[in-house]
Amino acid sequence: MITKTLRLDAVAEMVDGELIGNGDVTISNIASIETAGPDDLAFLAKVKEAELLQNCKAAVALVPLTMGDVEHMPVIKVKNPYLASAIVHNALLEKEFKAEGIHERAYIGSDCTISKNISIGPLVAVGNRVTIGERVSIEPGTVIGDDVIIGDDTHLKANVTVAYGCVLGKKVIIHSGTVIGSDGYGYATDDMGNHVKRPQVGKVKIDDDVEIGSNVSIDRGTFGDTWIQSGAKIDNQVQIGHNVVVGPNSLIVAQVGIAGSTTLGRNVVLAGRSALNGHIHLGDQAMVAGGSGVHGSLEKGAKVGGYPAIPITKWAKANTIFAKLPEIYSEFRKLKKAVAALQEKLANN
Repeated sequence: MITKTLRLDAVAEMVDGELIGNGDVTISNIASIETAGPDDLAFLAKVKEAELLQNCKAAVALVPLTMGDVEHMPVIKVKNPYLASAIVHNALLEKEFKAEGIHERAYIGSDCTISKNISIGPLVAVGNRVTIGERVSIEPGTVIGDDVIIGDDTHLKANVTVAYGCVLGKKVIIHSGTVIGSDGYGYATDDMGNHVKRPQVGKVKIDDDVEIGSNVSIDRGTFGDTWIQSGAKIDNQVQIGHNVVVGPNSLIVAQVGIAGSTTLGRNVVLAGRSALNGHIHLGDQAMVAGGSGVHGSLEKGAKVGGYPAIPITKWAKANTIFAKLPEIYSEFRKLKKAVAALQEKLANN
C-alpha cells in the first residue's frame, strides 16, 4: 500500500504534540513497537509500559504527556497516543480522489443529477431521479434505487443496496453487502392468525461522517425516517429496525439488534451481540455490555449488562455468584443434612 512521507515536525503539529528530537527525520509507515523500523512511527499507550521502548528501532514514538526522557530515540508527547496514531496513519494513507467517471457497463436511470467528478464501477445500477455529489465512489454491483440522494465524498463498497428515497450525507462509508432501506418488519394479524403486511413508506436518512460495516440491514421507517445521525459507527452484521434513531457518535458493535422505534442518544455504546427492545430510549453515553438484552429505557450515562440487563456492578456481582453456584449448592446440601439431623435429635429429646 502506497503511503506518503511525513517529517516529524509536521507530525507533531498534526497531533498537537511536543517533539523531542530532530524534526527533519521522516516517516512513511506506522508499526508496532516490536516490529517498527527506521522509517516507522510507533506509539506507546501507557507510561507503565515504557520498558517496551528500550529495544524499539522506530524513527519516533508517540508517547503520553507524562512520559519521562527517552534518550535513544525521538518522541512526540501527546494527550492520547492511540488517537494521535490514528490521525497520523490516516494522513499517511490519504490519497487524492481520482475520478474514473461512469463505467460503460453501469446503468444510469433517467433525470439523474450526477457530478462529473465521480467513479461509478461496472454493473452498478442507478435508478431514476438520483442525485450524486462530488468525489463519490460507487464500487461494482451496487444498486441505487429511485430518488436516492448521495452526498459528497461518500464511498459505497461493492454490492451495497440503497433502496428508493434514502438520503446519504457527506463522507459516508458503507461496506459490502449492506442494505439501506429494506422494508421494516411490521404486520397486523387478523382473527384467523393471518398476517397482513403494514406498508413501509418512510426512508432511511444517514448523516455525515457515518461508517457502516458489511452485511448490515437498516430498515426504512414505517411512516417517518429511520435516522443514523452524524459520526455514528456501525460494525458488521447489525440489524436496525424501522424508525430507529441512532444518536451522534454512537458505536454499535457486531451482531447488535435494535427493534423498531427505539432511539439512542449521543455517544451510546452497544457492545457485540446486545439486543434492544422496541419503543425505548437510551440516554446519552449509555453503555450496554456484550450479549445483553435491554428491555426498558436507560438514563444518561447508564452502564448495564446481562439478560435482562441490570446495572453493570450488580451484573458483575451476579456473575461472580453464578460461577460459584456448584460450591454454594454443595454447601447448602451439607447444611440441609446438618439441620435435618439437629431437628431429629431435638424431636427425640
